[in-house]
Amino acid sequence: MKLSYRAVRRPGVVAALLSLILLCNGAAFAQQTVASKGGAATARKKAGTRRTAAGKATVAEAREFVAHAEQRLTELNLQSSRASWVQANFITDDTEALAAAADNELTAAVTQLAEQATRFDGLKLPYDTARKLQLLKLALTVPAPSNPAERNELTKITASLSSDYGKGKYCPDGAGGKCLTLQEMEPIMAESRDPEELKRIWLGWHSIAPPFKQKYARFVVLGNKGAREMGFKDLGALWRSNYDMPPDGFAAEMERLWLQVKPLYESLYTYTRWKLSEKYGKQLVAENGPIPAHLLGNMWSQTWSNIYPLLKPERSDPGYDLTKILVQKKTDARQMVRYGEGFFTSLGLEPLPQTFWERSLFVKPQDREVVCHASAWNLDSQKDVRLKMCIKITAEDFSVVHHELGHNYYQMAYAPQPTLYQNSANDGFHEAIGDAVALSVTPEYLKQINLIDKVPDESADIGLLLRLALDKVAFLPFGYLVDQWRWKVFSGEVTPENYNKAWWELRTKYQGIAPPAPRSEADFDAGAKYHVPANTPYARYFLAAILQFQFHRALCREAGFTGPLNRCSIYGNKQAGAKLKQMLAIGQSRPWPEALKALTGEDKMDATAIIDYFAPLKRWLDEQNAQHARRTTSVR
Repeated sequence: MKLSYRAVRRPGVVAALLSLILLCNGAAFAQQTVASKGGAATARKKAGTRRTAAGKATVAEAREFVAHAEQRLTELNLQSSRASWVQANFITDDTEALAAAADNELTAAVTQLAEQATRFDGLKLPYDTARKLQLLKLALTVPAPSNPAERNELTKITASLSSDYGKGKYCPDGAGGKCLTLQEMEPIMAESRDPEELKRIWLGWHSIAPPFKQKYARFVVLGNKGAREMGFKDLGALWRSNYDMPPDGFAAEMERLWLQVKPLYESLYTYTRWKLSEKYGKQLVAENGPIPAHLLGNMWSQTWSNIYPLLKPERSDPGYDLTKILVQKKTDARQMVRYGEGFFTSLGLEPLPQTFWERSLFVKPQDREVVCHASAWNLDSQKDVRLKMCIKITAEDFSVVHHELGHNYYQMAYAPQPTLYQNSANDGFHEAIGDAVALSVTPEYLKQINLIDKVPDESADIGLLLRLALDKVAFLPFGYLVDQWRWKVFSGEVTPENYNKAWWELRTKYQGIAPPAPRSEADFDAGAKYHVPANTPYARYFLAAILQFQFHRALCREAGFTGPLNRCSIYGNKQAGAKLKQMLAIGQSRPWPEALKALTGEDKMDATAIIDYFAPLKRWLDEQNAQHARRTTSVR
């Protein structure tokens, strides 16, 4: 059982409460989901004793149950939110204990309510009642089996896996040497250009995972049992049932989106591979083979922007240094946030409440330790929104502030909704909104707010686009394959005997990468990525990477923009702002295709927007790759 979204960010009540609540289509969808792929009859038989003891369920009882559940969750969330906020801002043993106690109480309540919600299965209910019951039933990322001993075992395993990952260290000189944490190894992966050092660090971090394998295999057995008791074929089917379509339909949708972006990824990949081959030699990076995973600047090869200096084009200077400009203007952390607020108010959205400025954390305190990871909070599910971030006066944090405030404005927009609807339309929407807003931090926008005097010529865009693509486009196959691997594990297609083989088959197939040294089933390389031992679904990040560009394109169209999409900023356009606010206010009260249509006019996710955005870069990459191919052919 894991309410894991809280650990990343607190977008709103339900995101804090319910790790993976997405959307369902009311009673008809509830029946379809539970029946899909078998298991429903078994689940109903197991739940039958409870139903018989409680008597035949009625519509009135279902409504009363939902009202009680929302009231209870609202109260417990406020208590847990306050404890977690204090713990994140005043890290002590006592605050950790208080936050853990509040979390445990909240988790217990969600578990109990999710189980009780099954009492109303098969009952014809009004839309809102059916929808909220389904959200409750899908609330737990990993539902525990009903057997008390197995429930206790699963709880211990999930806590142990998460804790062991957090304590993971690489001790290169044995027990007596200095051990390195992940935080200490990541800068080496980002900055070193010594392939042997990179290989040593990569292997060192991945050496923490083999002890997780046996526990993870047992977790799969117990998690699947809990999912089946809830009426799902397996845990993967439960995860995929959160997207307003049957589980297999969602898997097909992910593949469709991937195929849309694959040509763009292949162009970026081909360019990156031959540039790395020039840097490290053809013996290490063959021009017709996979890229060694340790050379891409990131422990998991999921983003490649750290190797931008090896790949940047000759004309890559945008003509300004935003970090330098912000420092020269003596910008402080609060002014950084004012810039972000000014972006949203220019769209016609309301200013941030006074309590935001009084209660947020903008600067790392000198007298205590705090969690500096940027996050957007809404403590009371209404207007008590806050930003927690140790802001640095840099171009990167300038964009991050805009991104985070996107979450806060989403939270305020859906605050009038009932408790169980206070979340984004699906779990990709929240991140996508923040990222779509950050896409409007363009040179044109910087000129509008008087941070630069002149917008650089479009010929300078290639460097900006390449750097962004090394984050956004390079991530796409990784964002897709993490859950693909887990879905295969949960279904039994991949067994513990071939966990690692299947992991690297997917990474080579989709990313085109290979491990820096031979691997075996003694290794458990999937476990070296936080989201696997922490049991955090990953499809949301892939969806967010797609949706942000679809949102951006729609908002630019609404604003009447007709130039290159990467040049568009919606700053100051109230028509685009009204369209944005309309979608945000829906929360998860309606199926996500309806929310998507409210903003974009489209009811399907469409990755062609990312193709449109990076069109100038794609042309440039294809030209560079073609020229390189001609040079290589002539040399031969």
